[in-house]
Amino acid sequence: MIVSLYRRRDDRGAVSTQLVLVVPALLLLAMLIVQFALVWHARHIAQYAAQRALAAARTQHGSAADGRAQAARSLAALGNRTLTTPSVEVERTTAQTTVRVRGTVMAVVPGLHLRATGSASGPTERLTTPDRGHP
Repeated sequence: MIVSLYRRRDDRGAVSTQLVLVVPALLLLAMLIVQFALVWHARHIAQYAAQRALAAARTQHGSAADGRAQAARSLAALGNRTLTTPSVEVERTTAQTTVRVRGTVMAVVPGLHLRATGSASGPTERLTTPDRGHP
């Protein structure tokens, strides 16, 4: 009977100690899960904006400025909280058009700064004739 009383006294406060150690670790794990879900979502936003910009920039009468404007409209429509400080690069030649969208992902975990990118590339549209290749 005396041994069981000592054990009860020795175990007092054990749950508090375990909570102090386990709860912060679980909160950090939950925050990391949310952070990486935001990275995944931001990558999709960047990819969508890049594809829309490519569609605008690669048309026959399109330009790099048209692509940048379309990317800005797409990013504004999706909101700018997830993908912050986005930058859009459009490179258009007579044969190929390439768009890159980059940005910083909203931080949930303090001190963790992650970036998301999206890119799209395709041939630049132009009219050709069957015999010489130019209209």
